[in-house]
Amino acid sequence: MNRSPGAAAPFALLVAVTACGTLGMHLVIPALPATAAALHVSAGTIQLTITLYLIGLAIGQLAYGPISDRFGRRPVLLAGLSLFTLAGAATAIAPSAALLIVARIVQSVGGCAGLVLGRAMVRDAVAGDRAAAQLALLTLVMSLAPAAAPVLGGYMTDWFGWRAAFGLLAVVGAVTTAAAAWRLPETHGNGGGRGAMLANSLRLLRSRAFRGYALGGACTTTSFYAFMSASPFIFIDRLHRTPQQVGVLYMLLMVGLAAGGLSANRLAGRVPAARILRGANLIAIVAAALFLLAWAIGELTVASVVGTIALFMMGAGIASPFALTGAISVNPQAIGAASGLYGCVQMLYGALCTVIVATWSPGSVPTVGVVLLGSALVGQAALTVAVRAR
Repeated sequence: MNRSPGAAAPFALLVAVTACGTLGMHLVIPALPATAAALHVSAGTIQLTITLYLIGLAIGQLAYGPISDRFGRRPVLLAGLSLFTLAGAATAIAPSAALLIVARIVQSVGGCAGLVLGRAMVRDAVAGDRAAAQLALLTLVMSLAPAAAPVLGGYMTDWFGWRAAFGLLAVVGAVTTAAAAWRLPETHGNGGGRGAMLANSLRLLRSRAFRGYALGGACTTTSFYAFMSASPFIFIDRLHRTPQQVGVLYMLLMVGLAAGGLSANRLAGRVPAARILRGANLIAIVAAALFLLAWAIGELTVASVVGTIALFMMGAGIASPFALTGAISVNPQAIGAASGLYGCVQMLYGALCTVIVATWSPGSVPTVGVVLLGSALVGQAALTVAVRAR
């Protein structure tokens, strides 16, 4: 097939490669309590498989974006997907928590290639409101995979043990790598040398608009990882649900993210992006406040948790494509670098949120609530700065 620079990538394939990195987190979450018990470690220790995975996603994106600007999207993406697959196989056979955590770090470095380059490939083809609409559609479709993943992970854990959930990621990676090698076109020509790569990144970091979009997008869209990392212990230990039921509850939560992505797709080009960003973030603020209120008045139930967190994720789903589009449009000559830096800030912030939850009080509802509410408030301020700077 034609793989010349500028060719359009199949949308379904972009969804698949972009989803790999996030599937690596969502699919194994229901298996965490069983993994901790089987490997004889604490909840805080096994949560490192999520926290360090997020850190790996963050740091890896710093490299993939600029390198793909220099050498093209396709070869860099195929290398990352191959690494994701091999490390996934290692997690499935890890004999100890230490080796499992190391394999998860390597897996994350491979998985983040799809996160960076899938978004960059969308922006390679379209710009402006069309890019926001396409990224919103990508968010919408991608949300279906993480929604189904915990359900599948919960059943796999119940039926075959915790290793099955980790092994399934290796299978997903292998299939996606093969499909990308077969159908993926090159969407970007080779750029400048190493000096240009560094200069582009430095220009982005000096931009108030980019910093505002990156921080605001991170606060709004990845702070919910604080809830995700603590949720197995909230649902299973506190609300007495089974791993299978937890998987179904995650699917309900992802309905909020999907609704946000659909709303963003409909709003793109019809409502000013600045108004959409502030409105979406306000939804997240209200949802986090309601989550804390439910705990404070003793009404913490499955319904109150799922309802408030789904609302929070709806706000995140609306804000995400507009914050991302704003960030990667600051410098059209450095789309890959911008996508990587934006993703790095996102994942580092998500990792910070999981660290706070794991160290302050693992599985604590008020800790999660404070992180969500504080993040949404900071996000509102950062996005306001970004919009004014543009």
